[in-house]
Amino acid sequence: MTEGDAFLPLRQRMVDEQLRGRDIADRRVLDAMRSVPRHRFVPEELSDLAYTDAPLPIGYRQTISQPYIVALMSQLLGLRGDETVLEVGTGSGYQAAVLGRLARKVYTLERIPELAEGARRVLAELGIDNVEVRVADGSAGFPEAAPYDGILVAAAAPRAPQPLLGQLAEGGRLVVPVGTIEGQILERWTRRGDEWDCERSAPVCFVPLLGEHGWSANARPVET
Repeated sequence: MTEGDAFLPLRQRMVDEQLRGRDIADRRVLDAMRSVPRHRFVPEELSDLAYTDAPLPIGYRQTISQPYIVALMSQLLGLRGDETVLEVGTGSGYQAAVLGRLARKVYTLERIPELAEGARRVLAELGIDNVEVRVADGSAGFPEAAPYDGILVAAAAPRAPQPLLGQLAEGGRLVVPVGTIEGQILERWTRRGDEWDCERSAPVCFVPLLGEHGWSANARPVET
């Protein structure tokens, strides 16, 4: 039995119990979560915990989000397959890999070079070639490839960063956890011309978005 085969039952259980058993109903999101091997994006010594419904440490005081939150944020983007998407906060690369299954092209920004390089390596090993990893201040976005049909921020912001709102295409959606360092609410912003509609959904707790349009570098990290 190959490594991939060995973990497939755990991925299927994750989808059935943690995702479909709750409020994840988008079939494309469920298929992406079933197909992306989460154990490849966590430290080897934690691979047996890869499909538990919990965040896990990935080094540099960062975490990989729990599968449910990855699926929920992906579902909130409402992707159909032909979009260009920006992710802020690459981390391990797992969320980017899921988005790569859902969109035509994904740009993902990471401020820590070592994490960016690790994500590049795993994505390449898995043959995910529509995700481009860049080292940058994600709070400022990536205007070179804008506008985006979807932007997903995998870190907590004090408010929806204005540069990211400005880089949305017409009808594009920004999903971002907004609040304090201690806790946030997921917000989904949709662009309508020169206005943006905001919907609020689940309470979450992410590591802080550090950068010019996020928190200062001395912000205290928390678990996702």
